[in-house]
Amino acid sequence: MKESLGTSHPCPALKFLSDKVGSMLCRCNSPNKYKRLDAKLERKMIEVKRGVSGHNNFRSINSIIMRFPQFKEELKNIRVVFEQYDEDSNRAIDLEELKKCLQKLQVHLTEKEIEDLFHSCDIDGSEGIQFNEFIVLLCLIYLLMDPSTSPNTTSKMGSPQLEATFDTIVEAFLFLDKNGDGKLNKNDMVRALNEASPFEKSPAHITRTRFKEMDWKRNGKVSFREFLFALIDWVGIDTDDEIPISGA
Repeated sequence: MKESLGTSHPCPALKFLSDKVGSMLCRCNSPNKYKRLDAKLERKMIEVKRGVSGHNNFRSINSIIMRFPQFKEELKNIRVVFEQYDEDSNRAIDLEELKKCLQKLQVHLTEKEIEDLFHSCDIDGSEGIQFNEFIVLLCLIYLLMDPSTSPNTTSKMGSPQLEATFDTIVEAFLFLDKNGDGKLNKNDMVRALNEASPFEKSPAHITRTRFKEMDWKRNGKVSFREFLFALIDWVGIDTDDEIPISGA
């Protein structure tokens, strides 16, 4: 993505996200259906924000955009794990396959927690997690996992490289979450878009447009889960893998 998120020209990837995915989420999920999960993620982000004590490697929206190619290459490596647990090779992981995957990864969640994660990531309601959705699901699991239940003491998911990528994505979210409340709002976006060029403010309508492209539920708040889906689309994972986030 060559253009800044603060420019006046619409970004094709973000427009696709808003038009195709946003309308689908509003249609498939009731506004409060995953309120409990998003609230848990919100609390976790607040906890992480406090733990880093203000340190963040990102300095602007553009510094996040510059990492998109790296995100893309690293996240594509999850394909191996996805194919391993897609037992019927239908390019989607159903609920039973997901349970086997989590058991193999030694991730200890209740039946309800697994079902909540599954349905919150199955954004097209197809009863199957596609590759794009699987990336989001793994990142959510990584964030919510208790390190004390990890199969080893140095890596929660057995892949330090993948965990480093997830940590960087979390760091990008924390950069945008200016008030540290675990979710993004319009004021957060205004501050983030204008930090790179404090003497050249982004027009108000541009800021509103960018925020709307992430605010799929149209409630004025962007959860970490919504941000993850946006990021996956922005970096263009499905361009190479030919698995659009909305399903075939």
